[in-house]
Amino acid sequence: MIKKKELEEKTLTKTYVYEGPVVNLREDTAEMPDHTIANRTLVEHPGGVGIALEDEEGRFYFVSQWRYAQSVVTLEYPAGKREKGEDDLAVAKREIAEETGYEGKDWVYLGTIYPTPAYDSETIGLYYAKKGNYVGQHLDQDEHINVSLLTLDEITDKIIAGEVHDAKTVSMTFLIKEMKERGLIQ
Repeated sequence: MIKKKELEEKTLTKTYVYEGPVVNLREDTAEMPDHTIANRTLVEHPGGVGIALEDEEGRFYFVSQWRYAQSVVTLEYPAGKREKGEDDLAVAKREIAEETGYEGKDWVYLGTIYPTPAYDSETIGLYYAKKGNYVGQHLDQDEHINVSLLTLDEITDKIIAGEVHDAKTVSMTFLIKEMKERGLIQ
């Protein structure tokens, strides 16, 4: 088995090519484990969270929205971007209320995923919660979404049929199904 130290690359230089409101773009040089030098291009992203909110009937809240980069409408679990210094659970609580109008309760941290680890620093903290009180939906000015409810079997069928492409939604669906089967979440 190869140990981490045998694969680790050492950053030698960092050059910012672009700094923006959502992402920064860096071009680095790195020393490889064999001491050769390689160029690395990196997108710095503050990361975010994805939230699986379940109602009393075992249905989950999903949002459909236009994703400009892909030029498609996606079906996803509600999610949001982390603000600098913000705790993931605070982001999850804020975003679920903003997008669905409901508070979450009985929060469970499911883990973290790296959506595109080859060139992007983004991490997504994954959370599960039960539906709480209705507090009213408060979308961001540039956010237009439709909210729907689906069971785990319904979203799984959509994933298998190739209708869902969002990485956090695919990951969370199968993670939640497995955790429920193992009794780790109710």
